[in-house]
Amino acid sequence: MHGGKAAGILWGEETRKGAGGMEQKGWPAVTVLRLADYDRERTEAAVERLFCSWPGAASLRRETKVTIKPNLLMARSPDQATTTHPAVVAAVAAALRRRGVEQITVADSPGGPYTAAALRRIYRACGMEELCGVTLNLDTAWGSRKAKPGSLAEEFHLIQPILEADVVISVGKLKTHGMTTLSGGVKNLFGCVPGLQKPELHYRYPTLDAFSQMLLDLAETVAPAFTIVDAVSAMEGNGPSGGTPRQVGLLAGSTSPFALDLVLADLIGLGVEDVATLRHSLQRGLIPRSAAQLQTDGDPYEKIADFRMPASKALDFSSHMPGPVRPLVRWLRRRVTPRPVIRRERCVGCGKCAESCPAHTIAVKEGKAVIDYRRCISCFCCHEMCPVRAIEMGRKWGRGRAED
Repeated sequence: MHGGKAAGILWGEETRKGAGGMEQKGWPAVTVLRLADYDRERTEAAVERLFCSWPGAASLRRETKVTIKPNLLMARSPDQATTTHPAVVAAVAAALRRRGVEQITVADSPGGPYTAAALRRIYRACGMEELCGVTLNLDTAWGSRKAKPGSLAEEFHLIQPILEADVVISVGKLKTHGMTTLSGGVKNLFGCVPGLQKPELHYRYPTLDAFSQMLLDLAETVAPAFTIVDAVSAMEGNGPSGGTPRQVGLLAGSTSPFALDLVLADLIGLGVEDVATLRHSLQRGLIPRSAAQLQTDGDPYEKIADFRMPASKALDFSSHMPGPVRPLVRWLRRRVTPRPVIRRERCVGCGKCAESCPAHTIAVKEGKAVIDYRRCISCFCCHEMCPVRAIEMGRKWGRGRAED
């Protein structure tokens, strides 16, 4: 047993008992709670409320192996809002211990090589070393799990703590994202893929639609029993690492990462058509057409009208144009679609961008990174992994060529 399947979770429409014991169709509930800051007591109280909303929490036992999967993208301090705050992870661990669970592992495969040394450095920077009563994973072994029939991939390579867990609890971070627009519950599970195998998946699924469908396949394969997203301090703008912190003051949880992402998108002003993973979730019957059709429990909250989107966000308006001009619109869109641009004055020549580039289009020459745009797939992995924010999202007119 593993992940959500261990707890009997049903994603998409599920049958519930309504008034008088009559069966009725519904969707997985999403609980949204107000949390103004990361004060330990207040954070623990909020996470405990989320656990009380999760039916699977009642089945946890002393011998249950639980893996907490946070978002630990890179070595950043918690105040930069790039990674899941350690106070939220600590509160999840405390809620598990209150239910008698003894085997709690915190595990993620951040960007870059998947090595014990890299993990130690990231745990230290992200504040995870201060956690008590958990095991910080340093085992870099991985294995395979078959995907469900009909998935783009026959199997996924996953880090060992995910494969060995009876229950996976995903604890993500609300951020905008240069490629997928939204990073929340579904995107957080990409960190279950070991190390530099993540850029390989970018290369195998280079278009946004294919990559987003792969992310949904991955989410259904990992099948987290419960998903929590830290939106106390979120990231807006050019996320997932180049944006700026935005105080939102919310913590959200659900048995369905897909339904949770729909609510998070609605919170920051995005609809189903704005986020490819949501669009394909709708087509698969995993979510309704709008967040208003979901049961939202917890505290009242206000939507954010001015949450800044990444510079790469561009709506595909070609489908609304007359047939004869659609090719021209698509051609124009390809020319104005943002691409990564290296600011040479900031570049330190560390090579992290070249290391993470799935298409191998980046080289370090004379101490500075250079992009060959003829093969760039605009996945923004380089932007995501640059430690000094030397790579921005810009527009490159004309035919692709090597950067000057």
